[in-house]
Amino acid sequence: MNGAEALARTLQASGIEVCFANPGTSEMHFVSALDRVSGLRGVLGLAETVVAGCADGYGRMAGKPAATLLHCGPGLANALANFHNARRAFTPIVSIVGDQATYHRPHDAPLTADTEGLARSVSCWVRTSTRAADVGADAAAAIQAAQAPPGGIATLVLPADCAWDDGAQPAPALRIPKPAAVDQEAILAIARALRTGEPAMLLLSHTALGEAGLRAAQRVAQASGAKLRTPTQVGRIARGRGRVPVDRMPYSVDAAIGVLAGTRHLILAGAKPPVGFFAYPGKPSTLWPRDCSLQVLARAEQDAVGALEALADELGAARTVPMADDGHLPGPQRGPFKPDAFGITLAALLPEQAVVAEDAVTSGRALFPVTFNSAPHDWIQITGGAIGHAFPAATGAAIACPGRKVVCLQADGGGMYSLQALWTQARERLDVVNVVFANRRYAILQGELAAVGAAPGPASKELFELSRPEIRWTQLAEGMGVEAVRLDTLERFADVFRSACKRSGPFLIEFLI
Repeated sequence: MNGAEALARTLQASGIEVCFANPGTSEMHFVSALDRVSGLRGVLGLAETVVAGCADGYGRMAGKPAATLLHCGPGLANALANFHNARRAFTPIVSIVGDQATYHRPHDAPLTADTEGLARSVSCWVRTSTRAADVGADAAAAIQAAQAPPGGIATLVLPADCAWDDGAQPAPALRIPKPAAVDQEAILAIARALRTGEPAMLLLSHTALGEAGLRAAQRVAQASGAKLRTPTQVGRIARGRGRVPVDRMPYSVDAAIGVLAGTRHLILAGAKPPVGFFAYPGKPSTLWPRDCSLQVLARAEQDAVGALEALADELGAARTVPMADDGHLPGPQRGPFKPDAFGITLAALLPEQAVVAEDAVTSGRALFPVTFNSAPHDWIQITGGAIGHAFPAATGAAIACPGRKVVCLQADGGGMYSLQALWTQARERLDVVNVVFANRRYAILQGELAAVGAAPGPASKELFELSRPEIRWTQLAEGMGVEAVRLDTLERFADVFRSACKRSGPFLIEFLI
């Protein structure tokens, strides 16, 4: 058996079912091995950033890794932006990168690169196989590393001769470690702080944003009066009726400082301390008050859910806390696009158990509060600030959750980074409704220009406007096999969105705003 087949069989034996791929010459033996290994589905992406984003969306929703197959260092380099988002979300991914044969590498052929160096910028684990006999064991170690708490990208560099040489064997699956328990003293110390009655906030992230974590956090909040928030960008959160409504920390530094004002105890459950997305002249980098104590209940690699439950028990919290739900949900709105009105309309129409993949940037900041009472759903979001995430993340999520409708909310500027994902949606016949917010400009940069104190002028207008020539998303989508409609009112959106949710296969709505 050659190394490529041993790799494929090791992936399959460890429960990996999907390989998102954009292969080249160095990966041909692995591609060939897929013909001999059942249960490992190859999904083609037309750009490496799409491959990475698909694996990210898949891993967040499946709760286990997909594999990616990339071509040498340049292929990996093209994937780094969405791997950066995946790293910030602690998404488990097994990244396989083909490389020059070991004996060919010293000749410095054109595609030779510092592949390991590129991989280390986004990976929790990196290894290069040196002979075919090691590939199976190397792959098993990569799969284990990707799933070790809190999760991450494990990159295995596979030289071409290690793939084609014989003498390899698949390796059995390795044990996946469980999240570490939180020390009881930390729980007791935080309970003492909460019993003071001083203003407190729990900042929740990662596993704390699943249903169990949110219920436990709500118990703590009810018993102590502490407020609940998430970071500005979340990897995955359970939302909708019957679930705890928790809003995000605002993106704006001033607004975030306002939310945290008066807080004396800021407690982190799977989250990092809140800092500004960027530095701004005359504004602080850290957002909590100077007289606020910062306490860690659980780090990302620890059992945040268990820690929240133990904290709630220590505070004597009720075992169940009723969710506020008056049963009222406003209907679809009318008129031109406005973020709140769109959010209300989306909340009214969102299908049960949908998955929302959001990279809406300025159009998406107001969507959380008005969708708390929508149908139960999961929301996944750009986590590292690298735009162009929602199209491929939605694609991967649809493969992970074939029985659920996926709704993709994508800004038009970011969407141009990864629009090839639409082709993969069409090819795989995925159940995704894509909504493109077409403001025909980099609106976020117009805001950032003012935020950093820079003066607008002709040059900034030239670099931020996307209207010359006009991008026609309906034509782009249809050219890749996705039916599309262009519209400019909320009532028309409601009609088209309802219809799209009742049909199968991908669809795109270009919303002119």
